[in-house]
Amino acid sequence: MKGGIYNILKAQFLIDDNAVKNWRFIVFVILLAIIMIANTQRYEQKVFKIVELTNKVKELRSEFVDRRSELMKLKMESTVSAKMEEKQIFPSTVPPVKIEVKEPEEKNFLERIWQ
Repeated sequence: MKGGIYNILKAQFLIDDNAVKNWRFIVFVILLAIIMIANTQRYEQKVFKIVELTNKVKELRSEFVDRRSELMKLKMESTVSAKMEEKQIFPSTVPPVKIEVKEPEEKNFLERIWQ
């Protein structure tokens, strides 16, 4: 046991006759570690991007609600009439009248022939 631990501490497994197999495994493990680190980095970047976009959507939605409420206030009849009074245009006191247009009835085929 002492010789095994002592050989590991001296890195004897890297310079033995079968060291090529060990080096291949070490390089493989290092490549896997690099791939894992890169994958984690990309995952974290995407998470940060998602959080940023979510916050932006919330801001835009609140701005939309604010603008819509301002528009509703501007479209109110009292607001419009107040702005028009400044230009000496007053609302009509006479209510509007509905105009109905009657379309002439089309004559059927036989009535058109007999004329």
